[in-house]
Amino acid sequence: MSPPDGTPFAAILLAVLASACFGTGLITTRFGMRGADARGGAAISVPTAAAFFACVSVFALDVSAFDARAAAVFAAVGLFFPAAVTLINFVSTERLGPALTGSIGGTSPAFGIVAALVVLGEPIPARALPAVAGIVAGVTLMSWARTGPSRAHAAWLLALPVAGAAIRGLAQVFAKLGLAWWPSPLAATLIGYLASATVLTIAARARRSRPAARPDARTIAFFVATGLLNGLALLLSYLALRRAPVALVSPIVASYPIFTLALAALLIRDERVGARSVAGALLTIAAVAWLVSG
Repeated sequence: MSPPDGTPFAAILLAVLASACFGTGLITTRFGMRGADARGGAAISVPTAAAFFACVSVFALDVSAFDARAAAVFAAVGLFFPAAVTLINFVSTERLGPALTGSIGGTSPAFGIVAALVVLGEPIPARALPAVAGIVAGVTLMSWARTGPSRAHAAWLLALPVAGAAIRGLAQVFAKLGLAWWPSPLAATLIGYLASATVLTIAARARRSRPAARPDARTIAFFVATGLLNGLALLLSYLALRRAPVALVSPIVASYPIFTLALAALLIRDERVGARSVAGALLTIAAVAWLVSG
């Protein structure tokens, strides 16, 4: 399962761009959720991305190397990512804020690297255990930064972004497995988003016991932007995974809290980005970066 020819710099650049898109998507999510709830936002953002990639695929998707096994894997991944992760991130962003949600999301490499060993046979770097300890310490430090009434429910709330991080890490591993059979990041993104959009559409219709308030144009615009940003981030991360192992790509993609923290400080007045949150995010990012530096 060695990656195709490609420079490490290309994989790193693609992963950094994916990180920037994911981080920015958390900010547009926060703005969008001022006019709609998590499920409503997901019902806009994910189908938007699916429709976008469907249009792109008409002109850019090469089906000559189609593999049914890979398509099945991409669809299975899509049932959980981005569908479940989108809902988790929206709810977590609403309850915890984009800075903390993005920072805890940085733990996804801890799950991805272990899964890559089991599924793909990729070796775990020697620095894995100390790095994971650093990630846990960073998450703990960030949780201390939260104060107020929600503190009594901190353990339950923190479980949301942790679950999202686990799904994200596992999704990268199984997507890479599928890419070994059908080396098309665009196909992986398209099929995954079509599966996610189907799940979210069914869920949205099943819960409509009473008419939901229609979001205004501004809210829709923010969620459309979120869908496009997250979709582009996923495509970029899959392109990076075609060129490099999970142990390199996953930690870089997980550094998106840097972008979230910076944008939250600049754009969201009611988002409190304190010293502990910043320190926890930096510790988490430094831990995963140190993991692949040896």
